[in-house]
Amino acid sequence: MHYLFLALTTLLLVACASQKPAPNAFADAERAIETAVRAGAEEHAPVELRFAREKLDEARKGIEYRQYDKAIVLIEQSEINSELAVEKTRTALARVQFAEASREIEVLREDFEATYGEGTE
Repeated sequence: MHYLFLALTTLLLVACASQKPAPNAFADAERAIETAVRAGAEEHAPVELRFAREKLDEARKGIEYRQYDKAIVLIEQSEINSELAVEKTRTALARVQFAEASREIEVLREDFEATYGEGTE
């Protein structure tokens, strides 16, 4: 009975112990940040990019203090912020393209009206 108690206690301790992040977790988060930078996030989503970098730095500190669960969550948050930065950048660029297309349409409309007159249907 005593051995069974020791075995169950050992299993419980092992199950509760924090596991280190995957070896490539930091590299994945760094790549996500680099992707955001290449997409233009420094200009279009600087807050999200800064959050991604800060979360990754906090995760590194978590590893130093053996707070592995916290580090894993922070790495995931860093990746999410990087993805958000990419999407916000894409949205901003799409808005710019839309505004340019709208201006071009307006110029064409003005040229058409100047050539054929207003109200031509």
